[in-house]
Amino acid sequence: MFFIGLDDTDTLDSRGTGYLARQIAATLAVDYPVLGVTRHQLLLDPRVPCTKNNSSAAILLNADGDLDPIALLDRVRTLVLDGHQPGSDPGLCVAYAVPAAITEFGRRAQRQLVTQDEAQALAVAHDVPLLGLGGTKDGIIGALAAVGLAASGDDGRYVLVGRSRELSGLQPVSTLLTAGISAVQTLDAQPVTSGWVQTDKLRPARRGGRPVAVVEWVGGHWRPLKLD
Repeated sequence: MFFIGLDDTDTLDSRGTGYLARQIAATLAVDYPVLGVTRHQLLLDPRVPCTKNNSSAAILLNADGDLDPIALLDRVRTLVLDGHQPGSDPGLCVAYAVPAAITEFGRRAQRQLVTQDEAQALAVAHDVPLLGLGGTKDGIIGALAAVGLAASGDDGRYVLVGRSRELSGLQPVSTLLTAGISAVQTLDAQPVTSGWVQTDKLRPARRGGRPVAVVEWVGGHWRPLKLD
């Protein structure tokens, strides 16, 4: 699996990085199976410049190791440059085999301040392509973090997976499963196999490397939770 990390492609008056990631994913889906787009929450701190909530995005691409990461990087770089907002600070990362050190960097970026220098040094040490495409280039921090967190399999939530964004209103559990969600379960990991789920703005969590809808029982149906 290839992981494509994006961050800081937007401004206060524009759609977020997640939107651009979904647009890029749709373009790549013509040639490769796209397993989803995930959102990853980073540190919320006044010292961290961000447009809204300091989150980054990762595109999960199902392609074998024969795909040239540099060719993929060049293609996605063009898409980011065409789609990012002027005045933003876009960062881009593409990785196939993601070392534990990059996942740990992502975890640290959720707990404490990290720097561009740290991100660049780590990317160079592990031969992971990482590019700042404009502005302050601060987006490289979130782009690298997104790759590490998505690769962990247990962080973030899907803003795109299968046909989940096409669902609306109350739907049976079986419909969620056929739409591309791997499982429905409660917060304490109890499986949910029947009943109706409110699917408006359904954003399943990435857990165990799969999209899992985590729900709670409210007013006669299951309501999904948004987890980070």
